[in-house]
Amino acid sequence: MEYVWSIVPAIGAGLQVTLKIFCITIILSLPFGVLLSVGRTSRIWGIRKIIGIYIYIMRGTPLMLQILFIYYGLPFLVDGLRLPPFGAAIIAFVLNYAAYFAEIFRGGIQSIGRGQYEGAKVLGMTYGQTMRRIVLPQVVKCVLPPVANETINLLKDTSLVYILAMNDILRITRSIVQRDFDTTAFLVAAVFYLVFTFILTRVFMYLEKRFSVYDN
Repeated sequence: MEYVWSIVPAIGAGLQVTLKIFCITIILSLPFGVLLSVGRTSRIWGIRKIIGIYIYIMRGTPLMLQILFIYYGLPFLVDGLRLPPFGAAIIAFVLNYAAYFAEIFRGGIQSIGRGQYEGAKVLGMTYGQTMRRIVLPQVVKCVLPPVANETINLLKDTSLVYILAMNDILRITRSIVQRDFDTTAFLVAAVFYLVFTFILTRVFMYLEKRFSVYDN
């Protein structure tokens, strides 16, 4: 037990990096995903096509490959452009998860009956007002379960930043195991992940209950 408490501070330091990436990605990718989903359902063919291609690329290639491309590939394409590891990781995560969130929100938008759009039009609402006041509040309620799943996946996917030599929770844990020849650190890291997964699960359960007001 004494050994466990001795390694907790080091693993906790790695948790700070993990949570920074997680929080910034959520804050940026969710609204970006909503914008993409609105564009994906736009009546303008060109916008739908461009966004569709973007989503196809982001969902069709591994996140690790995207991280490596942004960090190592961009300097070859744009001379002099060299992003720091943290910046490259954030860009890759936001672009990737926004694509997944966009498809989730698109499904939610398309699940809303056409009658509600027509009713809003009769009331003189613009398309933007209809989306903001009528459609999106209902969509949020519909998409909470899949968004919760993607959010939990994001927490676990943050471990991919080890390829950029960032001291996240998993990289520090692995270095402790290699140093001490003891796998106890893996168990401690697992507890950290499970605790935060539990917290996220409870938060989304609360949100689902809160938005149940929009049940038909």
